[in-house]
Amino acid sequence: MGLSLRARRRGGNKKEVQVPAISCSDEEDITIPSQFQCPISYDLMKDPVIIASGITYDRENIEKWFESGCKTCPVTNTVLTTLEQIPNHSIRRMIQEWCVVAKGSSLGRIPTPRVPVTSHQAVEICGKLLSATGREDHAACVEMVKKMKRLGKESERNKKCLKENGIGLVLCVCFDAFSENANATDLLEDVMVLLTWMFPIGLEGQARLTSSSSFKRLVGFLRGGDQNAAILVKELLSLDEANVHALAAINGVEEALVRSIRDSVSLASIYRMISVKPEITTRFLGLDLVNLTVEMLVDSENSVCEKALLVLNAICESNEGRREIRGNELVMPILVKKILKVSEIAKKDLVCVMWRICKSGDGSEVEEALRLGAFKKLVVMLQVGCGEGTKEKVTELLKMMNIQMKMNGFVDNSDSSIEFKHLKRPF
Repeated sequence: MGLSLRARRRGGNKKEVQVPAISCSDEEDITIPSQFQCPISYDLMKDPVIIASGITYDRENIEKWFESGCKTCPVTNTVLTTLEQIPNHSIRRMIQEWCVVAKGSSLGRIPTPRVPVTSHQAVEICGKLLSATGREDHAACVEMVKKMKRLGKESERNKKCLKENGIGLVLCVCFDAFSENANATDLLEDVMVLLTWMFPIGLEGQARLTSSSSFKRLVGFLRGGDQNAAILVKELLSLDEANVHALAAINGVEEALVRSIRDSVSLASIYRMISVKPEITTRFLGLDLVNLTVEMLVDSENSVCEKALLVLNAICESNEGRREIRGNELVMPILVKKILKVSEIAKKDLVCVMWRICKSGDGSEVEEALRLGAFKKLVVMLQVGCGEGTKEKVTELLKMMNIQMKMNGFVDNSDSSIEFKHLKRPF
């Protein structure tokens, strides 16, 4: 690739920087005119904007500069009184015309960029939605919400601008206002999409979304398998224990969460509810929660395994939960299989579940774990290293297994392919 362009920084010591030309074919190099290059990247500007110093940059590059905490002009090094960026339409048109002239190469036309939403526009949209909500003007609310969705899809910058200018709270107000309106389903679904961008939403927004009518409507969407509803419920439950108690009071919420369990987000909500309100464990057990959670462990990625093991560990807190888990034929085989395959975070809960069911059982669980090859895998875990609490439980499990082997003359015929390269000394 040829080096056909020399760019010169302004200010300070003058320094020549060689910039690669755009290679369009084996025979042809296109040299970018210096006035079309961003002074930061020296690449062709796709969305040229002027900042307060009068220098033009590509929007993406200058935004990254500002987001890094710099409040100066990269070229002149002057401190800027404002970080506002104004589209340089004349340069953009010149770049587009130049691209057309060079169209015989592989260089395509630079499309006209969409101008990001400004804080002023975000505040205006916010006011219009709030006003329409107060009037219960369904059509106007739909129009404003769809406009926000369009803006959000255009760029992450737009999402950030909307969030920073109070849209989250107004959306919560809107959801609450229309939560009992049977004809507002489409509007509420769009509001939920937007709200997944807006957390944290503040105490007032949280109060609106956790009102009796709002919570009931969220559960209704959850029952229908709406993923955005599942995300909102998880976020609300994580904010305050009072929200857990409020949600638990809604009829059918356990069924809604279990029905959407294939979405691992609902696993996190179930864990939170059982942890804060253990007495509702019985309700979840009656909905086949143990079997569904165990099935999710079979071939799931680490993040899902972590949540599933959290739920099983929480269920193990109760006698009824331990009996249910011990009675599931898949539990021990899957736990043993996963010992050396899950993340460090998940290992803590996996060992705790195994320890609890072995300690509370009649010895058959320990024997099954031995038969499946748990002993060698736990030794490897102990030697490789684990947290102090986990280490204690692993040690106790190994002692239980050792006793079982001596009592029954058990010979470990487990899979000999387990790697012991990390083993420093025998157990």
